[in-house]
Parts: sequence; structure tokens; C-alpha cells
Amino acid sequence: MVPRTASEIRRSLESNWNEYLSKYANLFSSNYVEGSSPPSVFVGSYGYPTVLVGPMVPPMHGNTEVMDLPEAWAGKKLEDIVNYRLSMVRGVQAVKVQEPRGRYVESLQDLVMAERSTPSEVEFVGNAMPSSFADSESAPYGPIGEVKSAKFANSSPNGKIQDMYYDKDVLARDAILELYNDGIEVSKIQKCLSVGMFGRERKLVPTRWSITATDDTISKAIISEMIDLPEIDCCQLFSFQHLGNLYAVILFPGRWMFEMQEAWYDKDGNIGFGSAFEDASGLFHYPETAGAHFASRLAVSEYLADKQIRAGALVLREIRPEYIVPVGVWQVREGVRMALRQKPMIVPSLEEGLEIACGSLSVDKKEWISRSRLFKERRQKSIADFF
Repeated sequence: MVPRTASEIRRSLESNWNEYLSKYANLFSSNYVEGSSPPSVFVGSYGYPTVLVGPMVPPMHGNTEVMDLPEAWAGKKLEDIVNYRLSMVRGVQAVKVQEPRGRYVESLQDLVMAERSTPSEVEFVGNAMPSSFADSESAPYGPIGEVKSAKFANSSPNGKIQDMYYDKDVLARDAILELYNDGIEVSKIQKCLSVGMFGRERKLVPTRWSITATDDTISKAIISEMIDLPEIDCCQLFSFQHLGNLYAVILFPGRWMFEMQEAWYDKDGNIGFGSAFEDASGLFHYPETAGAHFASRLAVSEYLADKQIRAGALVLREIRPEYIVPVGVWQVREGVRMALRQKPMIVPSLEEGLEIACGSLSVDKKEWISRSRLFKERRQKSIADFF
């Protein structure tokens, strides 16, 4: 294995991903699609502050909710999830982010509020064409076409989401937290934020940004309430594997600190690393691990809040070659959630926990530690250690 920079490996992987999607892309080519939207809407980032916005509709009827509900994908095969996504035909229309108004955008907001899959009809300016784009943040999608007209059947809205939509005095942050505390899935909250449904000054938010913003907002709120909780009394190691991703989560006694590290391979066996650390003072730069940092932090903070304990946490993610194409950062959040649902192994220390974790990882312990700020910070005593 030859270590390479993260950006070099990312470029290599993106080339492989797009090659895979080109080979298996949905060959749908028509100027019209009719089916049931899960419901689903996508907001692009290219051209910001004018972005491409529109519905995603599979050419099939009935209950299609699973096609855009990541919380239901744990345990699914990678091929199944990719097939869900490539079956979705994406309509687009250029809209300024600061103007989330007008009949078209309002119809998309109504669609996102829908409680169930919604019968939809979309006519395109020309034929929708296969798409082969993929990145590590957002799930892939199928053919894409410019929207000429779009019609969505009336569908019963989710009452909790509707309340936040019509309350123009509630801050976006507070709307996100209220819906989360009411049990609304994180993926649904992200869509609502993306199509400009929350806050006093509303605007469209590209889907990949709304995913990170939602994970960040919720986890920050949980962490802020953790300071007075009793400290975990031992080190615990959790492990889980899905979709070609191996996860190890180690919780340890001490003040709140969090680190997420990733290691990934290209087809030639070259390895790249990403790492980001934070403590109670927060994160002061965008992490090398991008949205994965916030997704994993949300899963860990949820677990600690549920157990009503405080701990430090180290999350390791090894991305194996079997992860042929990325299906979105959701799988990090769900992967860590699933890891924390397993029975933990009680270990004597963080160091020994890492040693054991590396027994199922191919990356050596020394490689993880050499890139870890968490291990350096733990060696420094806090003021509390002197009392």
C-alpha cells in the first residue's frame, strides 16, 4: 500500500464511481415521467446562488417511500440501494436560492411535506438523459431533465412539518430541533431545509449542504446538554460492518472530545486518510472527513443522550474496495448508529481498544495514531484533573 493524499485518492475514486454508474445507468429517455415520488426533491449546488431544483420521480406507482428513506436502508445490499437511486428520474429548473417562492417551488414544498408517496407527473423540455454523477456526500440519482411542467396529487401533509412551515417566526435551527425531538426522520428534516421551508429569512439550500447542516445542528444541541451528565465508567468498543464500510467506535471516560478518522482505498490498493478532531470548544475548520464527521458525531451524541452519560469518542471508518459507488453520507450516520446498537466490548483503555479494533481493520494501529490529534490531546491534563 502506498499512502497518497486524500485529494488524490478522492479523484481516483470519483473516476471509478462515475465509470460504474455509466455502465449501470438507467437508460430511461423520454420527455415525460409518471409515477409516485417517495416524496423526494433534490437541490443542486452547481451555479450557486442560482441552482437546479426539482422533484425525483421513479416511473412506477405505489409505495415508493423506501427509495429515498435512508433510515430504512440499514441491512440492504449496496446493489439494492444503487438501484433505488438510479430508478429516480430527476427534474430540474433553475431557481435563485434567495427566492424560494412561486408556484413551482411551493409545489415542491407541498410535495416534501407529504406523509406518503405522491402520484406525480413531470414533463421535460426534451428527453431526460442518463446521469453518471456521484460524490461521497449525496446519494446518486438516475436520468435528469429540464422541467417544463410538474403536477403532484394532493396528499395529506405531515402535521408537525406543516406547523414549522407556516410558522415564520421560528428560527430554522429551532424548527430542525423541534421536528427531530418530535421523532421526524433526519432525512426528511434535511429535505425540508433544502427547499427553503424553515426560518424567518428562507432560502434554498443545496441538498449536500442541508444534509451536513442538519446533522451539525442536532448534534451540537445534544452535546451542549451533555456537560453535566455523569461520566462513563469504562472504555467500550463497538463494531459494525455494512456496504463495504467497517466501523469501530471507542467510548472512553473523560471530558467531551470527538475524533472521526477515515481510511479508504482505490482500485490499485493505494490508501488515503482523513481526520478531524474537536472538543467542547467546537470545530474551527471544515473537517477533512467532510459530512462524515457530522453524521458520525450525531450518531454518537444520540447514543450518549439516550444512555444519559458523558464520554469522549473515537470513530474509525475503513472504506473497503467493495464500496463500489458511494450512496451518500447517510450511511455513515446509520453505520455508526448500528455499531452503537451492538453489545460493546469492555476494554481496559482507549489504546487497548484501538489495538483490538485493528484486529478487524487492515489499517495498522500506528497509522491511526500518527494522524490522531485526540491521542495528543488526551496526554494533556485539563484543569479538572487538578481538583
